[in-house]
Amino acid sequence: MPEFAAPYLLLALPLPLLAWLLPPARRAEIGALYMPPAIAERLPSGAALSVIGALPRILAALIWLLLVVALAGPRLLTTTDALPVSGRDIVLVLDLSGSMSKTDFDLGGQAISRLDAVKEVATRFVEGREGDRVGLVLFAEKAYFASPLTYDVKALAQAIDEATIGISGQSTAIADGLGLALKRLQTSDAKSRVIILLSDGADTAGAVIPAEVGTLARKLGVTVDTIALGPKDLETSPDARDAVDSATLKAIADASGGTSFRVRTLDDLQGVATSIDALEPSIGNEPPVTVYRDLWIYPAGAALLLALVLLLFRGERG
Repeated sequence: MPEFAAPYLLLALPLPLLAWLLPPARRAEIGALYMPPAIAERLPSGAALSVIGALPRILAALIWLLLVVALAGPRLLTTTDALPVSGRDIVLVLDLSGSMSKTDFDLGGQAISRLDAVKEVATRFVEGREGDRVGLVLFAEKAYFASPLTYDVKALAQAIDEATIGISGQSTAIADGLGLALKRLQTSDAKSRVIILLSDGADTAGAVIPAEVGTLARKLGVTVDTIALGPKDLETSPDARDAVDSATLKAIADASGGTSFRVRTLDDLQGVATSIDALEPSIGNEPPVTVYRDLWIYPAGAALLLALVLLLFRGERG
């Protein structure tokens, strides 16, 4: 049954009556107009003229009524179905440093930037995580939580797609990004807690050795899986500019008990999904959630339409 968010605002409904109860303005005396009988017969009757003259007031009253109802916030309480949950909390930690803009990544035979590769991989991964609570940390020189842990994987995928290089600096502070994700997961009561780090692996700004964060994660019961992006590694191509430091990412994963991946195609992402699905889930259902569906748009829209009718009516009479 519909209800109002602010029912006390309905007390404003009789306010226009106060204006109507005020003494009317004194009318000036005007002379009568003689009309020939042939013309007078074609004019509307006095009753019809009275209705036409009262139409603006009727419209104004309806507009006021609808606006007050809209302001009172009509809403309908609805209940969502029980949500199946996996018992996993996952935080994606995405690299937005300047090196991620380098166009040296092959995706389906097309050259794209590392950031575009991250978005392609991460969005597809997130959209397949229904039942998991997933959060998002973005980092470069600084790290920040772009999205808290949520079951709304589509909204999270959109947040990933809107990520832009430069919003948090140009350097790479892997340890800061991992530390922020670890701080959030530390207070989680989920049975399985996972951090997924997607980066080119070249730590250039952190004050802490990234592998040490991996060790701390293990002590806290958090697994860190790492994904190295880029066609060349520092081990095999030490002189290559912006080569991937996959050794650092592997050290982080090994220290936490996780797995390190090299992703060059979308098929490689399946290894990450398999690793997370192998964790022991705690299948269950979240209790149904009651949410309010706002209905104010309907009376507000009707008031707008009536206001347009009133303007057209006055324009024709003017």
